[in-house]
Amino acid sequence: MPEGHTLHRLARRQQRLFGGQQVRVSSPQGRFVDGAAAVDGMTFHAAEAWGKHLVHRYRNSRTEKLVHIHLGLYGAFTELSVPLPEPVGQVRVRIEGEQAGTDLRGPTACEIYHPADLETLVARLGPDPLRADADPERAWAAISRSARPVGALLMDQKVIAGIGNVYRAEILFRAGIDPMRPGKRVLRTEFDELWTDLVALMKVGVRRGRIHVIRPEDDHGAPAYAANRPRTYVYRRAGEACRVCGTPVSLAELEARKLYWCPVCQS
Repeated sequence: MPEGHTLHRLARRQQRLFGGQQVRVSSPQGRFVDGAAAVDGMTFHAAEAWGKHLVHRYRNSRTEKLVHIHLGLYGAFTELSVPLPEPVGQVRVRIEGEQAGTDLRGPTACEIYHPADLETLVARLGPDPLRADADPERAWAAISRSARPVGALLMDQKVIAGIGNVYRAEILFRAGIDPMRPGKRVLRTEFDELWTDLVALMKVGVRRGRIHVIRPEDDHGAPAYAANRPRTYVYRRAGEACRVCGTPVSLAELEARKLYWCPVCQS
């Protein structure tokens, strides 16, 4: 599932492609016909991200309508040049602008939202480190009073919105924090440093389109876990030597997700 930086990067890209334009919106697959008809011909006003959620705002002289999208595990947008080709596969939504278009396939959610729906969504999400209005105090309050492992708390979208398994593993390694440590045993200074590091790393992810976490002095040794990915410290490196201390990277399951950490550097 895409992590938060991917959604923010996507929102910025779609804003550049369609912002301020009157767009055509359709549902070739047929599963979003009414929703597409509701915004077809309106002006694409904005694309915004909250954690792993994407919201398109459409406007005309009378009203604003919202479309909420959650990509889930399989959702993806494909950019197209105009004139647009015939749709291929199960295209849930097609957006056609003046000079470009995009097809959305396979999202977990694609639905018309009312303002109250967006308010409800935002209220149940934790602060998004990539948003200017993020309030880290909300995340600290949730973590500091919880007995759950901090590794589980960081993956809880109600605590912090946008963190996935890669960022979870890597920011805890960089902070030297055992992912099994209860949240209420995390020091305030540790949280502040973790939040600052997370904001910086996710901004890099937005700019580069990839999760970059390795400090320059550690960017050597064993290759990345996949050919098109930058190196990581621990993510998907179970049994391999820690890039800092050489200890084999540990692997466990925490709340149904794989967890990677160095038992020495994060002791």
